[in-house]
Amino acid sequence: MSLVAIVGRPNVGKSTLFNRLVGMRQAIVDETAGVTRDRHYGKTEWCGREFSVVDTGGYTSNSDDIFEEEIRKQVVLAVEEADLVLFMVEGATGITDYDNEIADMLRRSGKPVVLAVNKVDSGEKIYDTFQFYALGLGEVWSISAANGGGTGDLLDAIVKQLPEDDGTADEHPELPHITVVGRPNVGKSSLTNALLGKERNIVTPIAGTTRDSIAEHYNRFGHEFMLVDTAGMRKRSKVHEDLEFYSVMRSIRAIEHSDVCILMIDATLGMEAQDMSIFNLIQKNRKGCVLVVNKWDLVEKDSNTMKEYTAALKSRIAPNDDIPIIFTSVLNKQRILNVLEAAQKVYDNYSKKIPTSKLNEVMLPEIENYPPPAWKGKYVKIKFITQLPTRFPSFAFFCNLPQYVRDPYKRFLENRLRENFDFEGCPVQVFLRQK
Repeated sequence: MSLVAIVGRPNVGKSTLFNRLVGMRQAIVDETAGVTRDRHYGKTEWCGREFSVVDTGGYTSNSDDIFEEEIRKQVVLAVEEADLVLFMVEGATGITDYDNEIADMLRRSGKPVVLAVNKVDSGEKIYDTFQFYALGLGEVWSISAANGGGTGDLLDAIVKQLPEDDGTADEHPELPHITVVGRPNVGKSSLTNALLGKERNIVTPIAGTTRDSIAEHYNRFGHEFMLVDTAGMRKRSKVHEDLEFYSVMRSIRAIEHSDVCILMIDATLGMEAQDMSIFNLIQKNRKGCVLVVNKWDLVEKDSNTMKEYTAALKSRIAPNDDIPIIFTSVLNKQRILNVLEAAQKVYDNYSKKIPTSKLNEVMLPEIENYPPPAWKGKYVKIKFITQLPTRFPSFAFFCNLPQYVRDPYKRFLENRLRENFDFEGCPVQVFLRQK
């Protein structure tokens, strides 16, 4: 999936545009310059093309040397990792020294650049935009991020310049991609080393030793796949170093390109807020998931400890409570092969294709026993079910009035599919279509 980075000096409206693109108020927006200190990531879709967007904030306004210290680092790293750079400037202010510096950097980078002039929210302000052709970055797009003016044309320009997703980045595109993710210092590199049987990654007690996503071909014990170790994704407000920002972008791309994610958590700390946000990222990208509780040897145990811990984890990740949970001690090589078995089973479920005849034979009696509730006096009749040709399990239920089927009934259908066909650890999507 392609990555678009939004860059520009403080207070030109990068976060406002980011919120509009991802369809939610994820980044804080304020009149004060330099409010965005975190890095925000989201996905957007335009004309059938899905891509990721990163909002590069992360600089303070009270430093005398904002540009030299922070903007340069952020822009350089974002430009290096992104497939396309969306450079934002402000119409009324005109071209500033910062704009010139960023434009100079972008011209040298050789990356595709789309130049957007923000805060053009009335007819006469459009004349402020022509001066920006002097930056030498080609076509200039006038937008108003606050009210959405011009964003459709801007997105057309972005999609037109994005490189095609041809899958050539994968060394073995036909193999399952299993990615190990989690916060820093939970033992991701140790697990990868233990599975591969060699010291592939440097391991130290210092959190954040792994800076890059490292892919390795695994072919042992009857399993063959690409195993990817990622950098730890720490809480965004803790991401101070420029290298860290780069690592997090890499980890997010690794999740997007994986089939199954092994989410590692620290048994001594439990499922914390940052673990939940990584878990939500896996769910949002519709990937298979295995939950690994590492450092289990450090927890004081009695006969019920594992049972209680599992119940607490399942309530935390509800309603996705059919995800396999494995308790390991990577240091003592306890149960690490169970992790492989679970990941392989989740991948098998993830890529499972159910014949249409079998689907209808099993699901139609279930639907007959518990039909969709009537809505406004209308009765919904589901006639036919088929699996859609997507990467993850998704199903189309054809009926006479799809608009009257509410979410609780869709969840019922999903649960019946899971019970009858075993989709443990996988996302399942249900669509109602007009017959």
